[in-house]
Amino acid sequence: MNLKHSKQRDSIKEFLATRKDHPTADVVYMNVRQSFPNISLGTVYRNLTLLADIGEIARLRVGDGVDHFDYDTNPHYHFVCSECGDVTDLNTPVTNQIIKDVQETFEGEIKGQVTYFYGRCSNCIPKN
Repeated sequence: MNLKHSKQRDSIKEFLATRKDHPTADVVYMNVRQSFPNISLGTVYRNLTLLADIGEIARLRVGDGVDHFDYDTNPHYHFVCSECGDVTDLNTPVTNQIIKDVQETFEGEIKGQVTYFYGRCSNCIPKN
């Protein structure tokens, strides 16, 4: 896809590249506004959607009703804390074994998967 260059879009990507916490559009907006005070939340949403649609960033829908965004588009798993809502990358190798296992009992064609792990992060587990 041949896109017209956009300094605002570049700024959004640069911000996401510095983050490992998978920010929401609101967080991206609040930070990009520091460089572009006149940018609208709608412009940030549209650019995040565009970047996700063309595969330059990943959009995560972890079940909290809000899209989160990830600069890292390589296959990897995420952990979602059910207490504080933190979304964290897991340093576990991604395997295709689950696809192979499911494909054995499914007559259709599986092209991929999205897996989120849920629980409580180490910050939310009570310290004894």
